Amino acid sequence: MPLFNQKVSSGLAIADDTDILHSLNPDSSDKYVDARTALKNSDIYSIVFQLSSDLANGQLQANMPRAQGILNNPTQTSNAHAFWQSMYAQLLLGGECFAYRWRNQNGTDMTWEYLRPSQVTPFLLEDGSGLIYNINFDEPEVGVMEAVPQSDLIHIRLLSQNGGKTGISPLSALANELQIKDQSNKLTLGALMRSINAPGILRVQHGGLLSEAEKASRSRKFMKQTSDSKNGPIVLDDLEDYTPLEVKSNVAQLLNQVTWTSAQIAKVYGVSDSIINGQGDQQSSIQMMGNAYVKSLSRYAKAITGELNNKLNANITLDLRSAIDPLGDEYASTIANLQKNGTLGANQASWLLQQVGYLPNEMPEKEQPKVQVQPVQMVSSDGGKQSTEGGDNDDQD
Repeated sequence: MPLFNQKVSSGLAIADDTDILHSLNPDSSDKYVDARTALKNSDIYSIVFQLSSDLANGQLQANMPRAQGILNNPTQTSNAHAFWQSMYAQLLLGGECFAYRWRNQNGTDMTWEYLRPSQVTPFLLEDGSGLIYNINFDEPEVGVMEAVPQSDLIHIRLLSQNGGKTGISPLSALANELQIKDQSNKLTLGALMRSINAPGILRVQHGGLLSEAEKASRSRKFMKQTSDSKNGPIVLDDLEDYTPLEVKSNVAQLLNQVTWTSAQIAKVYGVSDSIINGQGDQQSSIQMMGNAYVKSLSRYAKAITGELNNKLNANITLDLRSAIDPLGDEYASTIANLQKNGTLGANQASWLLQQVGYLPNEMPEKEQPKVQVQPVQMVSSDGGKQSTEGGDNDDQD
């Protein structure tokens, strides 16, 4: 067979069954939630910002200098914190995030380039031995790269339905909740726009049927009377009666009737709703909520370090202590308790606190307390008492 008649296949497309079902119902609007649209929701923005920021505040630690170097300075277009927060935010929004590894001829990582999910198309090799990617770069000089091996790409995934090849966006579980909240917001805005904002009701007694013009004219005269009196006491005759209006709670109830959507959003991301509304379970202590939040962060940390360990061939950990305890007070309290019960010595406790930067390395030694010498009365051989200044003086004859 001539070479020009050969058909070269780059790989098998990785498609989800829901895409096929969605093609049968193209009018369905709850299939996908756009990340840009989701960030306009204050609850989702709050959770994504806090989780991505706390994960970026953690320290990625590798047991190899080369891996540690690229983790500390992954990109040339921004700082390390902004790069990792962008990666983690995309991971939380889309269920997966990508970064291309620009490497030299020796295979050493020089820099990483953040890629949007729309720039990457994954494929499965026909023999099932791995993945390849088609990447559309923004730079015109680079253009499109086809059949990029998976070793050249950082691909972090969350929950997956195809054996970990691709990730599922958490926003897919919030389609109904976001639609309900959008409709509730429209209903609330409509109720506020249609509500009557009046200071009170002025009743004209024994006045017969007044026309609309006469009612409006009397209302303006009453407001002018109130203004001319500089908000003083209102003077009325026997033919009029004024009743101030009380603020009703109907609109407030309308605003609070869908607060459960905030709890649903927090549940999808595995955190407490106190992160959104600042309340949560009032019976839970701050330490209990902090421990639950640490568990939530550790779930995402495992997905991150699992991919980095695989691609960099190193033992990488994500230390979240600086994120959950920025001042180090909780860590110092734990060390103090270990020293108090005898598990650690004073020198060991000081060394541990110096390693995390809670205490300076060049800290002076602790001063020894001065021993106060108490006067001691000595009894002589003839029965008389004799006083000395120090308790360690020699006996006098």
